[in-house]
Amino acid sequence: MNELELLRQEVEACTNCDLYKTRTRVVFGDGNPNAKLLIVGEAPGYYEDKRGLPFVGSAGKLLDKLLEEIGLNRDKVYIANVIKCRPPNNRDPNIDEVSACSPYLFAQISYISPRVIITMGNHSTRLLAETDLGMTKVHGRVFKKGDKVVLPTFHPAACLYHPEWLKLSREDLAKIPDLLSKKDL
Repeated sequence: MNELELLRQEVEACTNCDLYKTRTRVVFGDGNPNAKLLIVGEAPGYYEDKRGLPFVGSAGKLLDKLLEEIGLNRDKVYIANVIKCRPPNNRDPNIDEVSACSPYLFAQISYISPRVIITMGNHSTRLLAETDLGMTKVHGRVFKKGDKVVLPTFHPAACLYHPEWLKLSREDLAKIPDLLSKKDL
């Protein structure tokens, strides 16, 4: 069993915050464990909680379309969330939940070792780009973090309600092929 599978088992047994009490399933992450692109969302929603997979609802369908537009699909990327269990009523994760779950995300990043990390939404952006600026100020900016780059963009769920953000997100994601092909990041 590899390190990522051992980590999955650890997350499935986690009781570090109260979200374990209300989850249906842990949403650990999914995709190619050797991917050079990691997409990080915020927290599972209703459909993700039911299926145990990230981005499977309407936001996931939009994400699939956006990936296809730049020549990618789920087989070529890894997708995870900051939070591995669904917050009740799809509320935003609180600081204690982020603190409890973020070590798991950092371990996933270490094991997968992507070149490029796309953060979708404020929570993943604040954590991985280490900024308090809002998404309208940081989307599309490249943050160098060691041997990786972090590229924030709007969460697909937000884009469903704000078409102007969808246009900006497309522009942000269009940078991915170039970032993946660069020898030096």
